Amino acid sequence: KRTRIFANYKLASHFCQQGGSLTLARTVCSAAIGGTFQYGYNIAIINAPTVDICRFINDTSWERWAVALESYQVNLFWSFIVSIFSVGGLLGALLAGPMAIRFGRKRSLLMNNVFLGLSCVLLIASRASRSYEMIVLGRLLIGINAGVSMNIQPMYFGESAPKHLRGAVALSSGIFTALGVVLGQVVGLRELLGCQACWPFLLGSAAVPGFIQLLTLPWCPESPRYLLIDRGDKDACIRALQQLHGSDAVDGEMAEILQEQAASTGERPRSPWELLRDPAVRWQLGSVMIVSSAMQLCGNDAIYFYASSVFQEAGISTDKIPYATIGTGACEFAAVIMCSLLIEHLGRRLLLIGGYVLMAGWSVVFTVALSFQRTVDWMPYLCMTCIFAYILSFGMGPAGVTGILPTEIFNQAARPAAYMIAGSLMWINFFMVGMVFPFLVSELGDFCFVPFCVVCLLASSFIGFALPETKGKSLQEITCEFDKLNFPGRQRLQAFYQLGEVLHSTAL
Repeated sequence: KRTRIFANYKLASHFCQQGGSLTLARTVCSAAIGGTFQYGYNIAIINAPTVDICRFINDTSWERWAVALESYQVNLFWSFIVSIFSVGGLLGALLAGPMAIRFGRKRSLLMNNVFLGLSCVLLIASRASRSYEMIVLGRLLIGINAGVSMNIQPMYFGESAPKHLRGAVALSSGIFTALGVVLGQVVGLRELLGCQACWPFLLGSAAVPGFIQLLTLPWCPESPRYLLIDRGDKDACIRALQQLHGSDAVDGEMAEILQEQAASTGERPRSPWELLRDPAVRWQLGSVMIVSSAMQLCGNDAIYFYASSVFQEAGISTDKIPYATIGTGACEFAAVIMCSLLIEHLGRRLLLIGGYVLMAGWSVVFTVALSFQRTVDWMPYLCMTCIFAYILSFGMGPAGVTGILPTEIFNQAARPAAYMIAGSLMWINFFMVGMVFPFLVSELGDFCFVPFCVVCLLASSFIGFALPETKGKSLQEITCEFDKLNFPGRQRLQAFYQLGEVLHSTAL
């Protein structure tokens, strides 16, 4: 009888744990499908209807004013449509912090779909209304949606995941971004929604993942840290932890959250300006700012600019190039998944340094291959190899790890402000690369990737010097590591005091 009872207890525990893992997986998928997935998806789908939208702009101008626009005017307006997405992302990043503090992580993600819904209505109705201004406004609103989700979603994951799974769960933000890129490239094919008649529906198709999130996310738990530290609801925190862990044994995780609550007692949510002036988080903030900037300045987005021309030089026919381009998105998707499997074994620091060093090396090879691709027959194939290797290196490190850092190195009061600063820098640099890279190509030619090589080397050097490993460490342990850089004099004084104590005890 005791054996049967014990077997039933083990079976119940197994199902309880499975239920917890399913709750955590459901939370991750639901938040990400309407979150960072939208960022990757909306970056990818805008490439397919370029010619059709440019024709629509010119035709609308003729209908309104009987004026045919010059090609440079159409291209300028198209560039504005593309780049307004990053302006919206910057606005969303600035909104994310106050939203996360006031409404919570989960509710903010749900409210964020208001921007998405308005955007999709404008984009779908733009052609019927003969208004390209609606495309501009729709892209701005969907950029705000992406900016909010890119900051709140990693925060939500980092605060909700069990300690031993925090890195892998937070890395799912990068996985869904890459998945969004791949699906956006697939849906944008001419055989699907990339044809001339369907481009408004292609731009408005982002409403589908947002609708899925609205149906599923309300059934997922809120961030346990937000419930306890910000709202002071201990019972709700315990229930959320039990749902996410699938077990009543949450004492260890609860103790860590209580420790963080005690450390931040009486501390109100901080503004970005307060964070910038605080010497106690100088190196934490510097690390987040540099890593977030390097993620956009490393040239991964620029590598897609060269993909079509390189594939064409390699002999791939024009009608097959879109399918080859899908391979680049699939490559990044596979790399981020591999990173999620390795992050809890290799740690954050090694993946970041290794990713940037590999990218620097491949940018050198790519520069050499571009210089000789017109004179050496097999060089275009080396260029293709460099493109895939560059994307793989980015996916294995910076693409997934960067979003985890603010969650792991800042406390609850400073975390929203840290994400606001990091997100703002990411979108500013994203916009800057999009505007500057064409001029780099025209001025530097085949050597246009040399600046990206320098950025990768500088980023890897800084990470190696200043960023401690955060894998498996509590916030207090990570803070102690940074204090050695923030207050070097205090560390030397403490060491001197400890040495004096040892000498005094020895003399006695």
